[in-house]
Amino acid sequence: MNRKIINLAVGKPKEFNWNNNKELSAIGKSSVLAVELKKSGIVGDDVANHMFHGGPDRAVCLYPFEHYSYWEGIFQKKLIPPAFGENITAAGMVEEQVCIGDIFKIGDTILQVTQGRVPCATISKYNQENQLLKKVVETTLTGYFFRVLEEGTIMFDSEITLMEKHAKEISVSFATQILFHQKQDKASIEKILTVDALAEDWKNRFLKLL
Repeated sequence: MNRKIINLAVGKPKEFNWNNNKELSAIGKSSVLAVELKKSGIVGDDVANHMFHGGPDRAVCLYPFEHYSYWEGIFQKKLIPPAFGENITAAGMVEEQVCIGDIFKIGDTILQVTQGRVPCATISKYNQENQLLKKVVETTLTGYFFRVLEEGTIMFDSEITLMEKHAKEISVSFATQILFHQKQDKASIEKILTVDALAEDWKNRFLKLL
């Protein structure tokens, strides 16, 4: 499988003017050649709303590059990474192939997948497409988060290597599908909750569904 970094990005919250409303968001990230990772997140990166975003379980956000052509086809416009506010845009890392708990070596960092992304209306506002959030939720093409197991640096040309596939093999796509669309599927929820690497926020969300 050809895993490849397409873009790296960082950004601090700044004010945007959306529909004549001023809103604070860190979605507008800038492309960089290297990022430095700490357990708490990426140096020089932040979120506006700490209640719903960020934290050690969501230290790094990845969005699969393959989805860009899909969205461009739907909305008939060019989207330039990081249109979804992701830190890493990568090919060969779609949600069906990546499991919660999988451990990857990227550059000299070691990262573990913790949860899918729960997108908010900011992605629609930022890309000026009212239907984007709705369609991302419908398709579960959300991207996902990592925690940092080993701090270090990721370069634009760093390789992505799968170090360890999680034994439960519950894909990000499957877990997101259950959370968004199959909230009554008790057996699947219980199965997802057996994944020790699951982010605390998602543990709580799935426990609530039970």
